Amino acid sequence: MLNRSPLAALALVVLAGCSSSTINATTDEPAADDVTEASTDVSTDVTSANDSGDELVSNTTVPASEPEATTTQAPTTAATTTTTTLPPPPVTLPERDIAPLAAMTPPLEAVGTSNGDATSRAQWRLLELGFWLQDPNGRYDQTTQQAVMAFQKYYGLETDGSLGPVTAAKLSEIDVRPSGASTAGTLVEVDKTKQLVFLVDEGVTRWILNTSTGTEVPYDTVNKNTGEPESGDSVTRPGVFAVDRQREEGWWAGDLGEIYRPKYFDAGIALHGSNYIPSYPASHGCVRLSTAAMDWIWDSDLVPMGTTVWVHGDIPGTPA
Repeated sequence: MLNRSPLAALALVVLAGCSSSTINATTDEPAADDVTEASTDVSTDVTSANDSGDELVSNTTVPASEPEATTTQAPTTAATTTTTTLPPPPVTLPERDIAPLAAMTPPLEAVGTSNGDATSRAQWRLLELGFWLQDPNGRYDQTTQQAVMAFQKYYGLETDGSLGPVTAAKLSEIDVRPSGASTAGTLVEVDKTKQLVFLVDEGVTRWILNTSTGTEVPYDTVNKNTGEPESGDSVTRPGVFAVDRQREEGWWAGDLGEIYRPKYFDAGIALHGSNYIPSYPASHGCVRLSTAAMDWIWDSDLVPMGTTVWVHGDIPGTPA
């Protein structure tokens, strides 16, 4: 079962991307994420948590699809049955699945991206609603920006990562907990339409993270490991998959650029850390999260081998 994370790991380098299909690639490494771009200006704090999670059970309500192999395999962690338990957090966190929600009185201040006590209050509110950030310490860091972006995406607001007047007002008035589409099972839900990741435990959405999936724009590039031409469609393929490979070490050189601590679920497509997670689809097919969120997922063992991954929806701007 996904329990609450420690405060030290609160808040789940380069532009990277993943190859959803590969042509003429001869490397034994799996496809990785996008070519290098500049990091975001907001700093990333990385802290670690402890092990977590009961034995995970796949029980989604969508039809399963069989993943198609699109890349060759690299030596990665072998699948095993994982049964671990989260330790209690060092501080009291919001009981999101028990306590009823109420509008905030007084309402939150529109702090923009500034630091301070008003920012800390907004951070605690985001955590109460399930939008992960690393530490509600009043510092408007990258994970706070990402949590605000996730909130804005979920409620259809302008996604600029800033706690302006409209966002602050909406965050203050919410009285129903946000959730993904999954109503059963323990899984990672990737909503391409909202560009969000939901961590679901026994049908209950525990955490929501900002993400950036595949652009669905075909590409022709050079494989960074083999030097051979490579083409793909940049699609994060819809379907029901399972985490079957992973690399625990930090950054490593993938075929299309550096990626951080990936967990593969559809051949060369992975959930992985990046320093560039914009408000729109920007990868070659992988599901990007902040490096801090990826550390939290690894250190808390929230997505062990075998975890179900459900990808659904269409990226924004796709014709009906």
